[in-house]
Amino acid sequence: MGTLSQTANGSPITVRTLGLCDYSAIFDKMQQFSTQRDANTPDEIWLLQHHPVYTLGRNGKREHLLNPQDIPVLQVDRGGQVTYHGPGQWVAYVLFDVRRAGWGVRQLVSAMEQAVIELLAEFAIEGQARPDAPGVYVNGDKIASLGLRVKNGKSYHGLSLNVDMDLTPFAGINPCGMAGLGVTQIVHFVPSINMDDVGQQIVKQLRRHLVFGDSAHSKG
Repeated sequence: MGTLSQTANGSPITVRTLGLCDYSAIFDKMQQFSTQRDANTPDEIWLLQHHPVYTLGRNGKREHLLNPQDIPVLQVDRGGQVTYHGPGQWVAYVLFDVRRAGWGVRQLVSAMEQAVIELLAEFAIEGQARPDAPGVYVNGDKIASLGLRVKNGKSYHGLSLNVDMDLTPFAGINPCGMAGLGVTQIVHFVPSINMDDVGQQIVKQLRRHLVFGDSAHSKG
């Protein structure tokens, strides 16, 4: 399902809610979309969940796969090391023309992190970003992961936010290549959390923070 809306500064953006998806199929579609889009193609956000899968970034080290058991492991072209996707975790893929916007990668990452931090604040959870490790953390534990690929000025991949999922598979890896890193999720702080409510907040906050040309975000 796709809906055409706007960011806070009026830029067109298409939001697609795709349900529970196979990772490989979505990965292929992201690459195709980014290759085939032109200067007038509206930016898109894809909101979805994945069947269980580990993904390893383009420079990821397999030594961080400790015990994947029967969960598939896919090598992909985003930045970062290894992470896990599964039901109960929202994934938002950000397919943006960053060159057209005049943004840098760091600016895009910071905007995405701030969107998650403000989403968490809506549920009275205090999230923090770290300058040395992209993502969002709560009390030192990771709650959201970020990984992007920018090719020919176009971004794809995006963020994942742990909401109400089985966290056990994270024990089979060093999350994001960080041995001993704890992982948490929203349901630990808000037991009555509703997945759809969080999904709506993800879209709302991304629209709000991905405001190209906004002086609130420094270029970098």
